[in-house]
Amino acid sequence: MQGVAVLPHDFLAEPYKIKMVEPIRMTSRAERERLIKEAGYNMFFLRAEDIYIDLLTDSGTSAMSQEQWSALMLGDEAYAGSRSFYRLRDTVESITGYPYVLPAHQGRAAEKIVMDMLVKDGAVIPGNMHFDTTRAHMQLRGGKPLDLIIAEGLQPQDRRPFKGNIDLEKLENVLAQHGRGKIPFVLLTITCNNNGGQPASLANIRAAGAIARRHGIPLFFDIARFAENCYFIHAREEGCEQKSIREIAREIFSCGDGCMMSSKKDGLVNMGGFMAFNDRSLFEQACQLSIINEGFPTYGGMAGRDMEALARGLEEVLELPYLQFRVGQVAYLAERLRAAGVPIVEPAGGHAVYIDGRRFLPHIPQEQFPAQVISIALYIEGGIRTLELGSIVFAEKDKETGEYVYPELDLLRLAIPRRVYTNSHMDYVAAHVIDLYQRRHTLKGLKIVYQPPVARHFTCRLEPL
Repeated sequence: MQGVAVLPHDFLAEPYKIKMVEPIRMTSRAERERLIKEAGYNMFFLRAEDIYIDLLTDSGTSAMSQEQWSALMLGDEAYAGSRSFYRLRDTVESITGYPYVLPAHQGRAAEKIVMDMLVKDGAVIPGNMHFDTTRAHMQLRGGKPLDLIIAEGLQPQDRRPFKGNIDLEKLENVLAQHGRGKIPFVLLTITCNNNGGQPASLANIRAAGAIARRHGIPLFFDIARFAENCYFIHAREEGCEQKSIREIAREIFSCGDGCMMSSKKDGLVNMGGFMAFNDRSLFEQACQLSIINEGFPTYGGMAGRDMEALARGLEEVLELPYLQFRVGQVAYLAERLRAAGVPIVEPAGGHAVYIDGRRFLPHIPQEQFPAQVISIALYIEGGIRTLELGSIVFAEKDKETGEYVYPELDLLRLAIPRRVYTNSHMDYVAAHVIDLYQRRHTLKGLKIVYQPPVARHFTCRLEPL
């Protein structure tokens, strides 16, 4: 397949009814100008109560189902041997096939344990594209993350269906060059967050797993959005249309040796995470680090009630009607923008629409953060909060020259929380993005006035030029 049609969105309304509502408040434009200035032009410093439509992240922002809310009452808060842990463990094993499951309070905690356990100074960790906290944990341990995404994955206008694929030839060459002594594992992120929530194909995952095993190197998965990736395989990959989402998931996991999950995405919960392994010895090492950093292995930083809600959420996320609407709502917003000429990453991914900052604002150079400029303007104009995933997040200093090397993509992510907003909210967002695009030549760049040494996007402060 050389391209993919926009997924249909009009054949299915929301597969749920609204039982409870949370009021949202619109501030005035003058208020928002003051608030964003006080926040140092950083979206993370805004108060949630001052946001009208919050598309900062899809992490931890899902609406839970009536079954999940009911499951909270079943939580067993025993320090050791909680029945809620065993329910979660059994659910994870039934989906992944991995028998050794260790909870963590969120995905980055699971990442830290795995990196502390396996990444040594000088290690090389290849993957399709490593996300922000993943990269930071690798680098803090002295490791070097390598992004081996296919070339089309860095071309926003290319409409190939699986732009999250790892370049198999590059992977083979890297593993042959460095070998087991330097490469602790290969990591595939599904879906791939950095380049638009793009999925990896089942064929690509199988091939990557075969290459890793031939070199004796484990393959791990970052599975924050695994169900969305499975849905794209079901909808787009030849020979997979008759397979259930659960069957596709089991095939994916059979290609690897373990996984890490931020359950705040496809777990449909507001907090939680886990890691799971095929190898008992790795699990036992991880348990020791968990006891020090997270908690006893049968709760690992999670309350029993949260493990109950997560076990239920992992079942619900595999349901086809849920995924059809979830992915369809993202496609709905993407198509509204694309039809108006707004430059976005195509085809739409599973959890967000990504605006191409460099094409949206060609007059603003990357060192002046075009995607962040759009983000600020959207907040001022419409009270919409979004997240820059470009030159602030992924630029890295060259160790020799001290100059920043900017990423090929400079994107603005409009992440859609699960089961939270209606398509009327999407229409509102689209109207403001389109209006801003028509006035794009009036926008000017930014400069950073404060930044920390690691993960600067969370706490940096900026000023308009």
